[in-house]
Amino acid sequence: MAKAIMLQGTGSDVGKTILVAGLCRLASNRGLKVAPFKPQNMSNNAAVADDGGEIGRAQWLQALAARAPSSVHMNPVLLKPQSETGSQIIVQGKVFGQAKGRDYQRLKPQLMAAVMDSFEQVKAGRDLVIVEGAGSPAEINLRAGDIANMGFATRAGVPVVLVGDIDRGGVIASLVGTHTILTDEDRGQIAGYIINKFRGDVTLFSDGIDAIGRFTGWPCFGIIPWLKAAGRLPAEDSVVLERLVTGSGGALKVAVPVLSRIANFDDLDPLRAEAEVDLVYVRAGEALPADAGLIILPGSKSTIADLEEFRRHGWDSDLTAHVRRGGRVIGICGGYQMLGQTVSDPLGLEGAPRQVKGLGLLDVVTEMAPEKTVRNSTARSIVYDVPLAGYEIHLGLTTGPDCAQPPVSIEGRPDGASSADGRVSGTYLHGLFSSDEYRRHLLESFGINGGGVNYRQSVDAALDEVATELESRLTPQWLDSFLG
Repeated sequence: MAKAIMLQGTGSDVGKTILVAGLCRLASNRGLKVAPFKPQNMSNNAAVADDGGEIGRAQWLQALAARAPSSVHMNPVLLKPQSETGSQIIVQGKVFGQAKGRDYQRLKPQLMAAVMDSFEQVKAGRDLVIVEGAGSPAEINLRAGDIANMGFATRAGVPVVLVGDIDRGGVIASLVGTHTILTDEDRGQIAGYIINKFRGDVTLFSDGIDAIGRFTGWPCFGIIPWLKAAGRLPAEDSVVLERLVTGSGGALKVAVPVLSRIANFDDLDPLRAEAEVDLVYVRAGEALPADAGLIILPGSKSTIADLEEFRRHGWDSDLTAHVRRGGRVIGICGGYQMLGQTVSDPLGLEGAPRQVKGLGLLDVVTEMAPEKTVRNSTARSIVYDVPLAGYEIHLGLTTGPDCAQPPVSIEGRPDGASSADGRVSGTYLHGLFSSDEYRRHLLESFGINGGGVNYRQSVDAALDEVATELESRLTPQWLDSFLG
């Protein structure tokens, strides 16, 4: 029987995802057959698992860290927000339906069977499963029917390690408060805690450790510093976009408008790793920079809603001016759909049935269709004649005259469209910029050196660095107790 341990946070964005990835790599480095598991995830950053179907991008990264094939069972329930109150529900890799928040709360108990089935499948043939919670177990208003935190831990009998984020402040209160409001059964699942994102001299927190121990009786399993290598790993939540530093002074400014339903924005991470690229995320209230050489429209979970938001920000005018100045534009998936003449949704797959005017930079039209394309793909850049590898996750069919100039071919078939002068293009292929050769050619077309980073190797090296840091900071007794 595989051992299992679960990391839950005292709140969202405390660093659980990176810690689980680091522990997966640490366990793998010790020769264990390890796998990640997250019962329920909420993210529009999705990946296509090796066995087909959608999972959270974070669980794909954790599988990479574990040196294990990714599986839909590693993230059996994935919620993809489509509006302020509703989400598409993916169960074991396939679309299950849609629900608003209150309706989903009533639905959760029905999903526990799928969660437990997937957990058993992930455990099979493995030495260790490292589970990631979602949000916080302190959200006791959501405890009834819970499948993400203590509801799963108590059902599966998995011990829990709490993670507190000291960087945001109030870490003592968050840990002690969690202890206070949990039921006796839930509290009994917690084996101890980890302090994450510490800056400075850890000995200064000795009194804090003593205080937490007095109030809770929980042992501290380690104090983790701010992990610099984590910045080289794909982020799961769009909240991270608010903290990204821009203005690196790179020779090529690449601007990315950030819309409410932005999806798969880790497509852009390889560009951020390039020294000569200044990747700028443009937020509401800001104009698209006039000195940008390239503007990228990333994926969207709700193309029509994000297209309307794009116009409300005045970015349609900025984009048109950018193209008139000779600037270039690349659209990925939903961003590609926005660049056309119209986007229609006759069946109301993204809301009410309707058709809206596109940005008009490509002579194509898109119609949403109920069949969802989800697949890993091998591809080739037609423009630069270099291999690509990526994935497709999208609704809709795009057709029109500009499809006669496709920028890529996927599995031998043309994909996407380009304007007659080649300065505006779009494709359904995610992962375009992860190809070092493609990235080098693209940047050279702007007159700068690129491709100096082997992106996939840099991600793998970052995982090893995180694992090494965790091994040096976590108590050996605790590590040995579950790593063996």
